[in-house]
Amino acid sequence: MRRLFGSVRARAALGATAVVAVALVAAGLAVLLVLRANLIDQTDLQAEVGAQNVASQVALGRPYADVEWPDDRPAQVVDEDRRVVAVSDDLEAIEGAGSSEVRVRDAREGGDDDPGPGEVSDDEPRMSSGSATVDGERADYRFAAVEVRTARGQDVTVYAGAPLAAEQDAVNTVREAMLIGLPALLAVVGGVTWLVTRRALRPVEGIRREMAAITASEDLSRRVPEPDAHDEVARLAVTTNETLAALETSVERQRRFVADASHELRSPIASLRTQLEVGAAHPELLDVEGAVRDTVRLQALAADLLLLARLDAGERPGQGRVDLGALVREEVSQRTDRLPVTVAEGSGPYEVAGSRGQLARVLGNLLDNAQRHARGRVEVSVRRERGAVVLGVADDGAGVPAAERERIFERFVRLDDARSRDDGGAGLGLAIARDVARRHGGTLSVARGPLGGALFELRLPVAAGAAGS
Repeated sequence: MRRLFGSVRARAALGATAVVAVALVAAGLAVLLVLRANLIDQTDLQAEVGAQNVASQVALGRPYADVEWPDDRPAQVVDEDRRVVAVSDDLEAIEGAGSSEVRVRDAREGGDDDPGPGEVSDDEPRMSSGSATVDGERADYRFAAVEVRTARGQDVTVYAGAPLAAEQDAVNTVREAMLIGLPALLAVVGGVTWLVTRRALRPVEGIRREMAAITASEDLSRRVPEPDAHDEVARLAVTTNETLAALETSVERQRRFVADASHELRSPIASLRTQLEVGAAHPELLDVEGAVRDTVRLQALAADLLLLARLDAGERPGQGRVDLGALVREEVSQRTDRLPVTVAEGSGPYEVAGSRGQLARVLGNLLDNAQRHARGRVEVSVRRERGAVVLGVADDGAGVPAAERERIFERFVRLDDARSRDDGGAGLGLAIARDVARRHGGTLSVARGPLGGALFELRLPVAAGAAGS
């Protein structure tokens, strides 16, 4: 039972049925109330007409014995002391009118010697509900009371009734129809909602089953079925497949990363271990400089791997301000033992938002790459361009072939595989540089430069509030 009512389609069907039930009950009650009010108003009007007719005859001085009473309806005339002075024909019992008596007591009638006509009150008739028995049939009535002054100056009140049978029959008929039709209509609403919801959620169940199978098999190459419709479920399936594709790419990238990292770490560790073992056995043969180089390389590789791991984990750069012009001058000034670097810088400042350490890492990687491949010239430029700061690093080397300009930003990719590992890096520098650029909301691209070699351009948005932004 809990499983049944725990489903979306069951809750939807119950919810729709409950809403429709409340609406129909409210509407039905309103209809009944309006219908009853209208029918009672009509009955009141009939009772008022009957009472006014009798009152007019009494006011004109007609003897009570000659009064024309409403056909088959109760009527009575009572005086100020609530004594019955006249009753309609065949009236056997009455309740809710002027008096419960149906026998005439001390009736004084008008006649030919009356001084003149009486007067019917202009006040609105008083309405009341009651019952009466006429010619052996008891029924409910609405009574209208009209005050009259007779020709003899006597104040009397005329009560005339109109039956509520029509109102009661109509209300009962409508009520019975609602009691019969409402459950049937609710059953239809619940059934239709159940079927429609079941059909609408069928693709969702297919998605769930496929996701469960993917989880069980750990096969991220599988995809959930995409419905032909253009609704929310179809968009959910598309988004789920896009998420699976991104997850598959990420997992595959992580696997390659682990495999490549293991491979790259194995070489310097093995070399360092060999040197240390030889040095332990033959101290005079220990290559201290080589061991230091391998240690430094291992340290740099570990630092690159740690930074990539933090970037993959979604680490966001800080919100500090960094002047790229000052950063370039500081970095270049520390490279006195390498190929000279020329700086071309306009009027600054060139402030961007982000992490100074990460941006310094990007600049260092680009300069390392340029100095490693240049023949004799490396040039760094900083400029402002359409709301962005553009940092360019150019060299006069062989450049990057057009077909390889995106591949060089992949991890552990080296186009010059023939060179020794001691001269080159592990193929992580440019990958780190592009990842950091993207984390800072910028881009990193490569093209043919003005010196004939490669030109790497780092484009970052100007910091908010910076001068000239």
